[in-house]
Amino acid sequence: MREGQAHTVYRADYQAPAWWIDTVDLTFDLDPAKTRVLNKMRVRRNPDVPAQPLHLNGDELNLARVMVNGAASSFKMDGSDLVLENLPEGSDPVDLEIFTTCMPEKNTKLMGLYTSNGSFFTQCEAEGFRRITYFLDRPDVMAMYTVTLRANKAQFPVLLSNGNLVEHGDLQGAGNEGRHFAKWVDPHKKPCYLFALVAGNLVAREQKIKSRAGNEHLLQVFVRPGDLEKTEHAMNSLMASIAWDEARFGLSLDLDRFMIVATSDFNMGAMENKGLNIFNTKYVLASQATATDADYANIESVVGHEYFHNWTGDRVTCRDWFQLSLKEGLTVFRDQEFSMDMAGSASARAVKRIDDVRVLRTVQFPEDAGPMAHPVRPDSYLEINNFYTVTIYEKGSEVVRMQSTLVGRDGFAKGMKLYFERHDGQAVTCDDFAQAIADANPGSPLAQHLPQFKRWYSQSGTPRVAAQGVYDAEAQTYTLTLTQSCPPTPGQPGKEPFVIPVTLGLLAADGRSLPLNIRPSQALSSIAHSATNHTVVLTEASHTIVFDGVAQAPAPSLLRNFSAPVVLQIEESDDALLHLLAHDEDAFNRWEAGQRLGLRIALQAIAARSGADAPALQANLLPASFVQAMRAVLRDPQLDAAFKDLALTLPSEAYITEQLDPVDPQTVHAVREAMRQQLATELAADWAWAYDECSHTGAYVPDAVSAGKRALAGHALLMLCVAARESGDKVWPGKTLQRYKDAGNMTDRYNALSALVVSGSPLADAAIQSFHQLFKNDELVLDKWFALQAGAPDTNGSALPAVRALMKQPDFNIKNPNRARSVIFSYCNGNPGGFHRADGAGYAFWAEQVVALDAFNPQVAARLARALDRWKKLAEPYRSAAGDAIAKVAAKPKLSNDLREIITRAMAD
Repeated sequence: MREGQAHTVYRADYQAPAWWIDTVDLTFDLDPAKTRVLNKMRVRRNPDVPAQPLHLNGDELNLARVMVNGAASSFKMDGSDLVLENLPEGSDPVDLEIFTTCMPEKNTKLMGLYTSNGSFFTQCEAEGFRRITYFLDRPDVMAMYTVTLRANKAQFPVLLSNGNLVEHGDLQGAGNEGRHFAKWVDPHKKPCYLFALVAGNLVAREQKIKSRAGNEHLLQVFVRPGDLEKTEHAMNSLMASIAWDEARFGLSLDLDRFMIVATSDFNMGAMENKGLNIFNTKYVLASQATATDADYANIESVVGHEYFHNWTGDRVTCRDWFQLSLKEGLTVFRDQEFSMDMAGSASARAVKRIDDVRVLRTVQFPEDAGPMAHPVRPDSYLEINNFYTVTIYEKGSEVVRMQSTLVGRDGFAKGMKLYFERHDGQAVTCDDFAQAIADANPGSPLAQHLPQFKRWYSQSGTPRVAAQGVYDAEAQTYTLTLTQSCPPTPGQPGKEPFVIPVTLGLLAADGRSLPLNIRPSQALSSIAHSATNHTVVLTEASHTIVFDGVAQAPAPSLLRNFSAPVVLQIEESDDALLHLLAHDEDAFNRWEAGQRLGLRIALQAIAARSGADAPALQANLLPASFVQAMRAVLRDPQLDAAFKDLALTLPSEAYITEQLDPVDPQTVHAVREAMRQQLATELAADWAWAYDECSHTGAYVPDAVSAGKRALAGHALLMLCVAARESGDKVWPGKTLQRYKDAGNMTDRYNALSALVVSGSPLADAAIQSFHQLFKNDELVLDKWFALQAGAPDTNGSALPAVRALMKQPDFNIKNPNRARSVIFSYCNGNPGGFHRADGAGYAFWAEQVVALDAFNPQVAARLARALDRWKKLAEPYRSAAGDAIAKVAAKPKLSNDLREIITRAMAD
């Protein structure tokens, strides 16, 4: 392995550090080729740990000198770590001085200090600070930082670091001509992963605000010259985030200034460095001409997420990296709540919830069922960068959401208050958080079942909840039995029962919601949200609930608002699902009923095609009742356009695939395409009506209502172009091309372009060329251009050659993570019909690119490697071809630790 033999780290082996670092004074002489770093630290022994040498982490550093209390000191190297064995004994502080150099312009990993487009940036989470200077690079070592930056003033006029700017000016003396400095002091203790510096030729949008507490703050969004006009939405999102956190949780901004800086070379979406957030440009820059509604929503969400980390992650951080979900799961929950509150209406909140659950079920559920399955709080890792996963983030958020459900909205706010009272300025654990929420709500179901609830942190896998209902007309009772189980996962063959909140209701034959009268002797812990909407808390392997006074056979509506991250197993007739789709008061379950019905149809069609004598695919897979139900949803004047857009979207190929083992990806693709073709054709008149209703939204505003209308109009255009593919109609493709040309915003333009490309219209090529000509100088829009083509439908094996051609474009740069994701990831992760080729060529391409990326950016390579996590459930010949591709990668002699872990786990039995 290129990085040396890695070793597994175990949570059970955690030990407090033998040394604390109280203060850090860093001086940087910034030069792209050779940056000099002077690190002055005051350290002291931890009296609670037996005396031992000081081990400081380092990676690719050039060490020049080490001084202890002002005198030169001996040292030794242990691999890449610096070891100081002869430090003074006793409890007195020790002053260390370490001088090193590094080469930012050669740092292609984009971890530590690196350059991008002539500017300096840092990324230190999880273990990047050791690439800047020798340090105790672990999150439980929190120190006070003073940072001085020195650089050429013409090249790097802006010098930024964490905290507050206390001094700046021109450097004096020989050798300092044309150079300047800036000194920053962070008034809050922080772990080194939250350190940041930025230096470059940048411009800023500035806004002064006054908090509810009456304090004034300066907000700044820094970008490259020429991008300033695209920062208004990011600034508005930041101000909204600050106001929301004060109003919802009483958490105020704690610095004189708060800064966001955008860079186009970034491995992640954004990073919450204390007071100096560094963002991928994708989540900062937006104008109606260059950004879609989805981009606007993502910017609001990510800006919120990183700002909310100021308290949940910065002020209170993780004791160790096994506790990563302590900050990430909690902060995802907070950003989801923020986005729902910003959306406004109940319907818009439901749309956001549906979007979040779609991600969970199409990405996290497969992770929970695959070789990389791990608990929300993992027990071990080989490379921590591989555990920035949807399990840690999205499932972690669901674990927090369940806690909020079990104590109520106000109770959760009380718990958060207690959490900060106990732990402000500390590095703590997931247990500490859950304990605070429970202690603030002593009578709640969470407090009653806390030890059992915490199994959500320790057990991997997606639980199943089986539901069976029996109606007794004579007794007028409805008996519901809930049974939970969880399949085995790597290292966890058996599971103990979880605490599962199941929110439910009962519907009458006329669609009314029935009052819920749970028999007291049969009641679980329960929470009544209203007369017709309760949450029951399942804690046993199986439990039976009896509802009294039920005058007619009800239709059960279970797991409302997706109250727990589980798979619901219940036998429901098509008519029952159609009834819920038409009448359920819970918007999520109304959508879910349509999804369950669509999934059932798809699985039946796939099953009919299995075997050597499988019949040809039917032209009409969708029953008339389903088509009519979709028509009713589309035409319903009471439903928001955004909800209609989601309800009329068939289950994804990824979600269908997860229900099958083994799976033939080409059959899944063919079945879903046939379902979409039929829905497009049979509802053609309705799609035309929907387009006419929603195509004119007035002056561009990225609000929920307008965005919903644009989404439905774009969906309608796609379906009309799909229908034209079969009918030969030229009118709607022509109208779509005209829509592309006339669009006054990127959402409408991109939706029209996408409709032409995805439907395979002959008009697509000209539009694609026109789009490139219009936006060839805008990096983020070009990413869309690349991604749309890499994900375009495969026609007789056309997708892979098209992707290889895209990689030869002058605009393609594999070393830019955004560009690599837009082409390679869009094909391998987002184009199943093109990627899963019977000849294995798609998998061979994957292997080539994984190895190529690993040579310079292991993090990005490891993420691409996850595309074949579930290869063992593929049917032949795909399974063998995928296995061969994985084996080819595994045989390479110089793999990074990041990639080696993913490949090893994928190959494990």
